[in-house]
Amino acid sequence: MSASVSLLRSGAHQLSAEYELTANYPDLDSRWADLTQDESQPDPTDAFVFKFHSVDEQLGPDQRWSTWLDVERGSRGPEPRPSWVVTEQAAIDTELGVLKTGKEADVFLVERAVEAIGDNPAKSSLLAAKRYRTEEHRSFHRSTSYVEGRRTRNSRDSRAMHKKTAHGRSVAAGQWAYAEWDALNRLWKAGVPVPYPVQVDGTELLMEFIDDGEGGAAPRLAQVRPSKELLGQYFEQLRGGMRELARAGLAHGDLSPYNVLAQGERIVMIDLPQVVDIVGNPKGMDFLLRDCHNMAAWFTNRGLEIDEQELFADLLTMVF
Repeated sequence: MSASVSLLRSGAHQLSAEYELTANYPDLDSRWADLTQDESQPDPTDAFVFKFHSVDEQLGPDQRWSTWLDVERGSRGPEPRPSWVVTEQAAIDTELGVLKTGKEADVFLVERAVEAIGDNPAKSSLLAAKRYRTEEHRSFHRSTSYVEGRRTRNSRDSRAMHKKTAHGRSVAAGQWAYAEWDALNRLWKAGVPVPYPVQVDGTELLMEFIDDGEGGAAPRLAQVRPSKELLGQYFEQLRGGMRELARAGLAHGDLSPYNVLAQGERIVMIDLPQVVDIVGNPKGMDFLLRDCHNMAAWFTNRGLEIDEQELFADLLTMVF
């Protein structure tokens, strides 16, 4: 039997079956009643109802749609995420101003917010957006000491960085952003007092905004004059954070009263792109000792006697 004849017969059988179904069951309701023995008529209110809400897509000059879903899963903050993190796709990022200009990056204040949609309430949070500059626009000239012991996986990127091409400069800036991203993830999960890392996208790192409780930015430790009791609490928190860093085999590398925020009765360490592998970096011990010296000197000047050598020895017990 030829294939064409077979197809014709198959089509005829199908048409016959469809005709029989239509003849016996002129509508789907009667077919449903026969199969289920349910003579009741379907209630139109049982149908799905879709509600649509219009969204104004006209964004201002300092706005953009949230980039949360634009980045891969590994570039979003660790779980469990704080309840204030806005993950809705309809959220809008609004840049509110500059928080800080630095040697290697600038930090901007960004509000990520979503309007109330249906039963979902409005939600918003303030974020610190740290944007790293490419090498030709940076004034951070000590970077080679910090990155000793680090490796670049992509050989093309490594060659481009060595030749200082435009691509290489972009890769270098991105590496600093991802270095801080990795450090914040590890340290936040370890309980170190650092900002929660929200996401990283190229040379931009979004993290928790540490406020002063009144809507402004928390002051740096160098700017506050705490009581003797609070000073002692600050030091215990700082030592605990440095111990957890050392337990992970790391030193901040640039720790000073200017890289620690005082938020009420707690402190928060910031600026961690240069975090140093104490063992893998030939100057790792020197960086750790310098961190100890900077912080011990500040606390001693404020009236709390701290021996930098004792602090250094204590941290080394966490490393080895």
